[in-house]
Amino acid sequence: MVPSLLLWCLCLGFLLVPGAWAFFPNFVSRVLGLTWNSYTHQYITERALLLVTQEILATRPGPTGDDIHLHGELTAGDLFRRFYGYEETVSCRQFWQAVGEVVQASANVDFDMSTKHKPQYHFDSERVQQAMELLQRHWKHIQDAMRAGDHQGARKSLGQLLHSLQDFYSHSNWVEMGYRTINPHLLSSQEYAPPVAPESMQTCRDCKGLLCRNNILESINHNRILTTGYDGTDPKKPSGKCSHGGVLDPSRSLSATGGINKDTTSIIFSPHYYLHEEAAHLATNATVAVLQDLRDTVGDSNFLKLLNVGRYSALVFVIDTTGSMFDEISAARQRAQSIIKERQGTVDEPATYMLVPFHDPGVGPVQETEDPDEFMHFLGDLMALGGGDEPEMCLSAIHLALLHSPPLSEIYVFTDASPKDRHLQSTVEGLILEKHIKVTFLLTEDPSRRMKREVLSPDRFLIYTNLSALSGGLAVFTNDRDIQSVSALVQDNMPSSKVTLLHIQKEASSSSSTHSFYIDSTVNNTTIHVVGTLRDFILHNPSGQNQSLFQGKGDLATMQSYEGLSRIILFPPLSPGEWQIEVLNQERIMVNVIGQSSVDFLYHFAVAVNGTHPGLSRVEGSPVAGVPTFLLLTVTGLSGSDGATFSHVTLQGAKGESLLRVVLNSSSSLGEFLGEIPTLPTVPFSVRLTGQDRLGGVLERVSTEMIQAVHVQLQVLSSPQLWPGKTSKLWFDICNWGPARAFLLTTTDDRGFVKQRDPQQLSVGQNGTLRGSVELETPHGAEVGSAATMSLSVRSLDHGDANFAVVHLSVIDPDPDLQPPSCSPAQVQGSCPSLSAEGCGNITWSASLRLSDHGRSGLASVQISRGRGWLRIQGDFGIREGQHRQGGDPLNLTDSSGTGVAVSYSSNCCSTEAELLLWDAAGNLQHCSIVAHQQREQAFTNTASVVLLLSCLGLLLL
Repeated sequence: MVPSLLLWCLCLGFLLVPGAWAFFPNFVSRVLGLTWNSYTHQYITERALLLVTQEILATRPGPTGDDIHLHGELTAGDLFRRFYGYEETVSCRQFWQAVGEVVQASANVDFDMSTKHKPQYHFDSERVQQAMELLQRHWKHIQDAMRAGDHQGARKSLGQLLHSLQDFYSHSNWVEMGYRTINPHLLSSQEYAPPVAPESMQTCRDCKGLLCRNNILESINHNRILTTGYDGTDPKKPSGKCSHGGVLDPSRSLSATGGINKDTTSIIFSPHYYLHEEAAHLATNATVAVLQDLRDTVGDSNFLKLLNVGRYSALVFVIDTTGSMFDEISAARQRAQSIIKERQGTVDEPATYMLVPFHDPGVGPVQETEDPDEFMHFLGDLMALGGGDEPEMCLSAIHLALLHSPPLSEIYVFTDASPKDRHLQSTVEGLILEKHIKVTFLLTEDPSRRMKREVLSPDRFLIYTNLSALSGGLAVFTNDRDIQSVSALVQDNMPSSKVTLLHIQKEASSSSSTHSFYIDSTVNNTTIHVVGTLRDFILHNPSGQNQSLFQGKGDLATMQSYEGLSRIILFPPLSPGEWQIEVLNQERIMVNVIGQSSVDFLYHFAVAVNGTHPGLSRVEGSPVAGVPTFLLLTVTGLSGSDGATFSHVTLQGAKGESLLRVVLNSSSSLGEFLGEIPTLPTVPFSVRLTGQDRLGGVLERVSTEMIQAVHVQLQVLSSPQLWPGKTSKLWFDICNWGPARAFLLTTTDDRGFVKQRDPQQLSVGQNGTLRGSVELETPHGAEVGSAATMSLSVRSLDHGDANFAVVHLSVIDPDPDLQPPSCSPAQVQGSCPSLSAEGCGNITWSASLRLSDHGRSGLASVQISRGRGWLRIQGDFGIREGQHRQGGDPLNLTDSSGTGVAVSYSSNCCSTEAELLLWDAAGNLQHCSIVAHQQREQAFTNTASVVLLLSCLGLLLL
């Protein structure tokens, strides 16, 4: 599809912007840069993550216990269907959410002010050693974060590491030197890499116009001297050095003119465009190698957990524990027990269970577990005590639950009291939108409080209604008698493959209204929730059949009605096509139609950046009104055989009315789409995706959170690292796109690191910007690898505009041990002559090695990653037999003498190569390759040559 005029104008604008870039950040960059067949950071990273995930699942039996054959290049949808079975409806939305975090962190290296101009983040300007140290530190933090349970922080560091790693192959002369394998030394602190050209050494000659073939000096490539291009004006390029090059690099006109980058297939952007495919191929292989090392380090299960593969949903309860809540607590217990019993052992078994109790003034603690029995124990310990007065600390409890819940979760709040802590509303709203979490309220009226009706506002629960509407959840007003039955909606919403087909608000009316939703060939198990009181409800299927749910049983559905909720369950098999509902209601109602399907979508807003990198930068917080905006959308769960297509999204109002139709441009085989929005609607809206399934039927999905374009923006300029015992500062800008006015700034965090927690009143002029900062003090005892989530919200005092920023900050080891362990040859025995496959098993060879660690952490473990031999370890008490074959768990090592540990590896001559993985206690990794050279005919018959190759990928591991 041809890009619109706005896209073409953006392309021209990027040609006029000075600067340089890496492999372009994402698929949008290929459109804006007109480099249609170029590989991007996004494509390389996504394919590598999917490939390693596929390799792990291929080694595991499926849920039924059968071996699964996962061959060829599969989409995530195909992979999940084959692994879990075609009978299961499994969503890969959570997987793409995790992958998206890695990809976004990678793209941000090109967009963030703190990284985009620094050469060590891009292997530019001969800053190779500094760049390698950054890779090591990122790798170390990935391990620290995973050990501390901070998967979001680990994904962020992984994205940053992969970006810089991939840049090496595009920005250096590694390809031009003739290398066709990856550099195994980039994550090692040892000096095994090729020497780097010093600043005084000339490396390039002038190019002839745009033609830059052979502009690197022959002596540089012939002598294998590593050089990287200079980018921009800081640092200044010395005469005779290579430039990054391309139309966006101002240093390209300085001697030596031209450049050497291989970022794209376009001669305009990349002087060495003709080597782009080779560079991208090596960058892909290097990415896969790093991910394989991560898999070896943390184990398959933890690697899959990092990418949200496995159990997907979370069961999160926020419960008021005042004395009037006995029935509600009982209902929560019974509903949890029912969910656990129904889902245990299935793909929909919750991955985590969380309980946040509250009353006044107590809140918490957060009780989280992966053990359903322990969760039931948490619920069993709840006691309904005290209370009888309003309000309670409900928003504080929701705030805690939001901080600890994974993205795409749903939180269920049981209470009968209004909130005392309304000042947290903006912070809660920001976290809801940032993490795409739905909040549903199950509200009952406490009889002891009805006597105080005259002193209680009738609108005291309005904040709950507004929060549920914002998040796409529900607010159900029921009673103690029906709370157990009403809580069935929790169970309805638990499947990870749940999708929304219709979500509307309808005002009270004396006449009925008709609404449509579509069931496509991938949808099953459809349920309709109606919150409020109905007078009539008629259901029409695509075949023309209809049923009034108020006039007895029928063939289409059954309805269960309770105080505040009607639950309508459609009978299978479901006829695909357009279904209609006629609704007559005597008060405002919410209608929510859900089903189960593997096909869903994720989206975010972005704006064109006027910086140095072609692409779109993600909008953090709510989008700004009046600014041309793009919608980037990923359809998840597509299979190569689905044949589904998608044409547009509709920005719809709360009543389901169409506000704006946005045409989608397909830009990737992975189901990514781009839509441009010249002006966002002025009223709150949600996003409805429309396409066709393989049968030609309408396929629609609704993302239910409500988005409001605003006239104030909160931009975080830097995300500081947190050092134990140190003070850090976070800088931000408040951009006011409206009249001069006063704002209230609120800052909170979940660890108590923020020094100034009181709200601040700030004045910002018309179309003005105010820069500010927040100080954080990290205590000495803060766990390395742990994280703090900081929320900033700004709201105009006229109660109009509001916006937010959520920042994930990591506690970093200030002095990490980056020295990997080592392995050295000691003694060789045996020989391997050239033999047939039948005779090689009768002859053996062996190699003795000494394993040691020259850092301060000490040896930790060793594992055979490749080879069919035996590994024996010499310990303080003699020889103990270790691992027989590759694939087993690592063997623990103890070096009490400090002189190292002796190990021996033996194998028959059918396997003449092996590789050991050696870790120290800091997580540094050494690859130790052992190769037995086969004996030549008529040569030395009594000896064999065994060469120990130290391919030291010095990776930092758990």
